[in-house]
Amino acid sequence: MPRYERLSEGLAGRMQSDRENNTLPQVAFKDTGVLRRDPDRDKASVWRTAFIRDIDKIMHCPYYNRYSDKTQVFSFYKNDDITRRGLHVQLVSRIARTIGRALNLNLDLIEAIALGHDIGHTPFGHAGETFLDELIFAETGRHFSHNIHSVRVLDKVFPYNISLQTLNGIASHDGEMELSEYHPKPLESFEEFDRLIEGCYIDKANVRKLVPSTLEGCVMRISDIIAYLGKDRQDAERTDIVERGDFDDGVIGTNNAEIINNLIVNIIENSYGKPYIRMDNEHFEALKKAKADNYERIYKSKSIEESLHSTVRPMMREMYCRLLDDLKSGNTESPIFTHHIDFVKGSYYQHKKPYESTEPNQIVVDYIACMTDDYFVDLYAHLFPESDLKIVYKGYFD
Repeated sequence: MPRYERLSEGLAGRMQSDRENNTLPQVAFKDTGVLRRDPDRDKASVWRTAFIRDIDKIMHCPYYNRYSDKTQVFSFYKNDDITRRGLHVQLVSRIARTIGRALNLNLDLIEAIALGHDIGHTPFGHAGETFLDELIFAETGRHFSHNIHSVRVLDKVFPYNISLQTLNGIASHDGEMELSEYHPKPLESFEEFDRLIEGCYIDKANVRKLVPSTLEGCVMRISDIIAYLGKDRQDAERTDIVERGDFDDGVIGTNNAEIINNLIVNIIENSYGKPYIRMDNEHFEALKKAKADNYERIYKSKSIEESLHSTVRPMMREMYCRLLDDLKSGNTESPIFTHHIDFVKGSYYQHKKPYESTEPNQIVVDYIACMTDDYFVDLYAHLFPESDLKIVYKGYFD
């Protein structure tokens, strides 16, 4: 029987009183504290605030469209009921804004971080990220991480002048590392931020050391986990990888609605009016167990891993090498020029130096990371029409 927790009467009464008496906690990041690389651009107005500007830029980024055909967890399925990355970022945004409203945080900042956090993600989910990291590391000794690349998309590929607070929240959103408490760590300048980002290219372990600089970033980080725990289980049921009733996760429940409700309620209960985001130990341990169970039964499923490793990995390797050769040889008929470099150069936001002067491996990574699953498949077939490597999708009636 599903069980849905409620806020304690004491806290619910306090929150209602604070709203009526205008005594809400003053813990939100204030728009007046926004920092941009070019402070003379993108100034806030009375109707278009600092972080609304970030939201608009992110949603109108050419790569935002591509969320809709990128794998969240399950590749190779023709099934409109399976979550794609576009829905995931909306769910994260909704959950984070629900928590943020209850805690009286800056909802525009939360939304900007949430909508931009996966914009640098590869096709084929975390497997695609792993394969691309292997390739660029072998060539350059540098690493690829989707959250760091999301920053690159919004700060370098398209130099949008996005705020430091939004970029920091995106960089530090790592939903693979859960904590019972999230304490923001102040970040004072782009110089400091750039050093941290560069450290992540050099050593991938540094990605997990990144800390949100705002409570809004902390909320987004835990919301990323809440958004996928139960939703991935729904999708796994639809793909017959698990069955209903396979999970037992104690106080947070087992289905998506329970997990979302119970974790949100517990976070609000333990975080209201405080300078940090917290869950109690019982809910935190249940969240950890739920996440571990998902890894064991879903993410590491042989049916998922084997198909990705036997097809996408060698396809990406061949594609990477071909595109790199075309770029170095100046083959302007190649898609690396016609579909990527020309596309980026055609952006309204111009680079201070020509995009094509970027290090060649980085250009190839930029291109592959921006691809949707279907585009990747079609490009591979275009480049290697005689290849035996094929991706076979499971159709609606298979």
